[in-house]
Amino acid sequence: MNNPDSVISLLQELVKIPSVNPDSAPGQDAPGEKQCAERVGEFLKHCGAEVSFEEVLPGRPNVIGRFPGGENKPGLLFAPHTDTVSVRGMTIEPFSGEIRDGKLFGRGASDTKGTMAAMLWSLHELREVIPSLSHAVTFVGLMGEEAGQPGAIHFAEHHADEFSFAVVGEPTGLETVHASKGCVWLELSTEGVSCHGSTPERGENAIRKLLPVLEPLLVALERELPSFSDPVLGNPTVSLGEFSGGSSPNIVPSSCRAVLDFRETPAFHAAGGCEALVSRLLADFDPQGKISTRILGHSVPLFTDPETDGVKRLQSIGSKLTTAPWFCDAGRLGEKGLAAVAVGPGNIAQAHTKDEFLAIEDLENGVKFYSDFIRTFQS
Repeated sequence: MNNPDSVISLLQELVKIPSVNPDSAPGQDAPGEKQCAERVGEFLKHCGAEVSFEEVLPGRPNVIGRFPGGENKPGLLFAPHTDTVSVRGMTIEPFSGEIRDGKLFGRGASDTKGTMAAMLWSLHELREVIPSLSHAVTFVGLMGEEAGQPGAIHFAEHHADEFSFAVVGEPTGLETVHASKGCVWLELSTEGVSCHGSTPERGENAIRKLLPVLEPLLVALERELPSFSDPVLGNPTVSLGEFSGGSSPNIVPSSCRAVLDFRETPAFHAAGGCEALVSRLLADFDPQGKISTRILGHSVPLFTDPETDGVKRLQSIGSKLTTAPWFCDAGRLGEKGLAAVAVGPGNIAQAHTKDEFLAIEDLENGVKFYSDFIRTFQS
């Protein structure tokens, strides 16, 4: 395969490779990240990197490129993700890479193949400079960010101690996201015994087991969460997102469930998070243990000290410090002690949209931004 002659053609090529995360698009024959990872690996080899693949899930690898000249140096990591969300509901051809009105369209153009292309192109342009830098440079294309983050979890478990700083690729308008809340979905459920609705005394109504506890529990949670407030991110929050039970009006329901959406601050997470707090409160509200709890999904909060060397370097090239309401792979890297931030070209408002695009000007500015950042490590 011929190598692209510009960052624009590189991004077009990446967008044309479907890499929809199968876990975020069930039943849609989503192909996963393998083909995209392999193409990124080819490009990294062209840049002079030593490339390896670590299969996290069957047929779904992280791709890692280690640049020469990094022996006995602290590590600098560039880490976008290779997967995208579903293309269902898109109003444009999702894998065309069409350029129109100064924008490049397609699934992943903003989140995060645009960021990935800008990182890769800056590494390509500086491939002769990298061996002389004060830090060892590594690129990783992480699989699975859009559902569960298994790629970042696997990479952090095996490699976090190799690096002193990580730049995670997300469309942030080139502002540096150093803090964000984590997200946890906690399911509360009850079981009952079904019977005919005309003789409810013969059954156990699962809905009536959960209802008397749910509202007092939410009130108590909202009262306690401010004690875990963060000076940057504010208070943790809880939202009742789902409630369901029963199958028919004339059948006593045998099951009921509610799902709470928690947004956790670092302090709340460190104190055991929503799971510990809900468990403590249920001991009072549900002493007979009728309610079961289960984590459906979770991500961890991010906080990287603004005084971190890498953050100061990003600020030195004009990047503003900011926070975000969303989570990303940076939290998973930070969980294992690796100082990480998210920063990249484009606008998060374009992520996951029906006509996703990245402005060409933003893409090119991203290349310059990453190149300027890398040059701060010149001795």
